[in-house]
Amino acid sequence: MFENKNKYLADETAAQPLCNPVSVETHKAACAYRLQRVRQQLKAADCAAILLYDPVNIRYATDTSNMQVWTLHNYARYALVFAEGPVVLFEFHNCEHLHEGNELLDEIRPAINWSYFGAGSRISEKALVWADDVCAVIRQHAGGKVRLAVDKADLEGLELLRDSGMTLVEGHSLMEEARKIKSAGELELMRWTIAVCERGIQRMHDELRPGMTENELWAWLHYENVRHGGEWIETRLLASGPRTNPWMQESSNRVMNEGEIISFDTDLIGPYGYCADISRAWTVGHVPPTAEQRKLYRLAHEQVQHNMSLLRPGLSHREFVERSWDIPAAYLHNRYCCVVHGVGLADEYPALAHKGADWSISGYDGVFEENMVLCVESYIGEQGGAEGIKLEQQVLITANGCEALSRYPWQTDWL
Repeated sequence: MFENKNKYLADETAAQPLCNPVSVETHKAACAYRLQRVRQQLKAADCAAILLYDPVNIRYATDTSNMQVWTLHNYARYALVFAEGPVVLFEFHNCEHLHEGNELLDEIRPAINWSYFGAGSRISEKALVWADDVCAVIRQHAGGKVRLAVDKADLEGLELLRDSGMTLVEGHSLMEEARKIKSAGELELMRWTIAVCERGIQRMHDELRPGMTENELWAWLHYENVRHGGEWIETRLLASGPRTNPWMQESSNRVMNEGEIISFDTDLIGPYGYCADISRAWTVGHVPPTAEQRKLYRLAHEQVQHNMSLLRPGLSHREFVERSWDIPAAYLHNRYCCVVHGVGLADEYPALAHKGADWSISGYDGVFEENMVLCVESYIGEQGGAEGIKLEQQVLITANGCEALSRYPWQTDWL
């Protein structure tokens, strides 16, 4: 074990958890707004209801959370939200007590798990019971043959719903459209998550020293998130030295050496389920950067700042991408996967491809709107180069342009 000479831990005030500034009223208002957004989308699509399986979508519509990561791959809970009618949660075995006092829920029923994990060789039998149960609730509140949106489901279940007379509508895009515009209450919840994330970033900054592993450093972000009521971190994108180029290498037991670049991407799902998606870069030991490290950082920072300066309501996706920062040829091969992407309870629509060939293959148009929250991305690292820099800023589209939501400082002395 190496000696801990960290000033962060010596400061008793800084080591204390942050105080949550979000009121109960703000939280309730944000949740009511989200449910209203879902119902607006259902009415616009002429759908009687939506069947939700994605735990992030369930959280958005019902403000319920239960084993979020586990239920991403185990279809053990689901919800029905009616355009005109109740919110019905089908919850995992004996978990009804988790949602006492939730004013959004009109009914909680036991979920019927017909995945192979839960049903084994009885999938078809269980799926029939599931379909009968779901259809009975729909008939009770919306009648017989209706348009039903579904965010995701296995093939056999979809066929059973169709056989019962339902017209199925793709519901994931409907939920993405609902989620893209944030209320004032949502923004307060998100700012709290960002504050928690930035406490974790500062903890990593202050703990960082030569001789520790990437995983040891990354654990501090998890620590601060969990102790403040956060939920999980979607990736493990932290790398040092030669592992920073190319990007997307996740944290490892590599021992970090003084003077190397360390870059990270938080992808943090914090309190209330909101996402803080921020990237920064330092040197191990916080020693002055080399000329090459300084150059990479300056270019990445320039890309983020240029693209932020373009964002405003009414700007089309296509126009934004066409005017976005031109990546120098030497760094084009290792470019990040998108220029900007939406963010809310997780990464969200839109995710905009780079100009040129990327846009031809994957680009789609749309319009930026006030109160969308976006992450502006950059990765600068030459193909075959020694290191790279990953930077990312989380911003709010305002009437006058964009406002940075993430306040964690840049390495301005590197610029």
